[in-house]
Order: sequence, then C-alpha cells, then structure tokens
Amino acid sequence: MKSNVDELQEVENRLKTEKSRRMYERYQTIRLHLMGKSVQEIAAIHKRTSKTIGNYIRSYQEHGLDGLTMKFSTGKTPRLTTEQQAQVKQTIIDFQPHECGFPAKFNWTLELISLYILREFGTSYSIRGVSKMMERLDLSYTKPTYTLAAAGEEKQKEFVETTFPEVKKYYKGEIDHILFEDESMIRDYQALQYTWFAKGKQRIIKTTGKHRSVKLLAVLDYVTGEIVWQEEEHYTALEFLSFLKKVTAAYPTGNIVMILDNARIHHAKMLEPFHKELRGRLNLIFLPPYSPELNVVEGLWKWLKSDIIHNVFYHTTAEIRKNVQAFMKHINPMTVIDRLCIRMESSAIQENL
Repeated sequence: MKSNVDELQEVENRLKTEKSRRMYERYQTIRLHLMGKSVQEIAAIHKRTSKTIGNYIRSYQEHGLDGLTMKFSTGKTPRLTTEQQAQVKQTIIDFQPHECGFPAKFNWTLELISLYILREFGTSYSIRGVSKMMERLDLSYTKPTYTLAAAGEEKQKEFVETTFPEVKKYYKGEIDHILFEDESMIRDYQALQYTWFAKGKQRIIKTTGKHRSVKLLAVLDYVTGEIVWQEEEHYTALEFLSFLKKVTAAYPTGNIVMILDNARIHHAKMLEPFHKELRGRLNLIFLPPYSPELNVVEGLWKWLKSDIIHNVFYHTTAEIRKNVQAFMKHINPMTVIDRLCIRMESSAIQENL
C-alpha cells in the first residue's frame, strides 16, 4: 500500500507533465487533499462546488489517479434518459415541427427543439445545451436535397427487382444489346461549383446573361460502355427518329433493348413505321415515371457538365460543340462501365449479368 508521501510524489509527477487544464485541476485537487486541505478549502481555491471536489476525491479513492480521467468521471447525469433522447432524435428525423404542435413551423431549429424537450419532458435546455445534444445524437445542421414527389416507389422497385434483371437474363440469348437513352440541353453557362483557387479570393466567370444551348441525344451501351450520340437543334419526334436510325446503324445486327424515359417524343405515332421496318429488332422499355436515377445516361450528362461546363462561360455554341465533341471522343468505355454502369449495379440493381 502506498504511503501518503508516495501518493503525493505520484501526483506531483503528473502535474509536471499534464497539459490539459481540466486534468491539471483534478490532480491539483488530489494534491491539496493529500496535503490535508478540506473539501471546502479546495472548493474555494478552484471555485468549484464542494460536491464536484468530493466527486474528484471519491474517484481517486476508488480508481487512483486514472480514475480522474473522463472514463471514470462521474460527470453530470444526463437530464434526459436514453429513451427520451432516442425519441427526440427520431422525432427530428421523421416529423416536421408543424406535425408536432408548432403551427406554421416547417424546419427544426435549436430553439424549437428546446421547446419540444421542455414540453415533452419538462426539462429546460439552453440553445448551447441542445446543440451539444444534437452532436451527441449524431444529428447535423444540413441542407436537404430534392426528390421527385411523383415518383412511384412500387414501379421503381418493380423495374429494379424484376424488369431489368429479366433483360439481363436474356442477354446474349434473345437480347444482343442493352442500351440506355436520354436527352440533355447543355447551356453556355450551366452552373458554378467548388474549385481550387487563391485563398481569400473567388474565380470570376464572365457572362452576358444570355442563354445559348446545345441539345444532345445519347445511348450508352450497358455492357460495352460505348456511346452513340447526336446533336440536334430541337427535341421533336422527327429528331428522335433520326437518332434511332443512327443507333440502329451503329448496331446493324442483333436484337436491341433500349431503356428510356416516358417523354412524349418517345411515344410518337410517326415512329411506328420505323419499328415495323425493323421487324421487332428494336424493343423500347420505358422507365417508371420520374425516375431519372434509374437511367445511367443521366450520370453521363452530369459527368460531361462537370468536366466542360461548370465554371466556364462560352461565347458561342460552336465552342460548346467543340468541347462536347472532345469529351465524347476521349471518353474511355471501360471508365464509363466503372463509373456509371457498375456504380448503378452496386447501388440499385443487385443482379449480375
């Protein structure tokens, strides 16, 4: 058993190397205690309550100097139970304030959360206290993102779990080519995004305020990563028919399944003679309404815009065309598969080819 002198020496050694202000105070508390100071005297020196000083001494007596660390510290008993904290978290995630008795309030703020806790549990929290609780509960103050409210989850699920796996099941049997199709408009200045630049300054992107654009159509081969694309002045059934002819020319043999959205031009009656001419070689499968995330070509457009449109102003559409052509020319099919097709495979569609 250590003598008082040995214990005091051990505390002195800790004090010489301790950098944490909080731990230094706790070691100093034990040093003064071993020197014979009363709890009240130590509390007056550190300007702490006698209860706090008593907790430090009790932790030391039960666990030694290591008992003064936060791991063994008694600390304050949470004012909300674990179950109550879980309720707060789930309420914030699942409901908006107006659904919880706060009229015309649609966003949770620290003040509203504090009022909710007071109302539900009779416990008062400061704004700072609520902020710390949110951090402990793994909640953060973030910007929401959009999703299409009209999207049909059941139909999306059917496409992911049944329709597309069936298509892949017949690949190299009844189906020779699996293509995704989509259209996009590329404006002269699409958007601004984060980029590296001199600290404390912003890159300036010049613009005339006018809106010039280039309209594109593309199909992406889900298996090979190859892309067939075309630029048009307008989006009408006539341009879409022209593009279908280009695609079928690029795939002169074999049965084609083309997966695309429900745009009106995709259902035009003027396409019927062309379909009859192909004698069933081209089959269109339409995605569920409002489901762009199921079309891999959407990822191609985002990729293209990120590389050549964001943070760039084009004076003429000719400049846009030039860079779109360069992008399409140098894109690597294997990179397309890895970046778009495999990513879709792992995140939304679990079947294998």
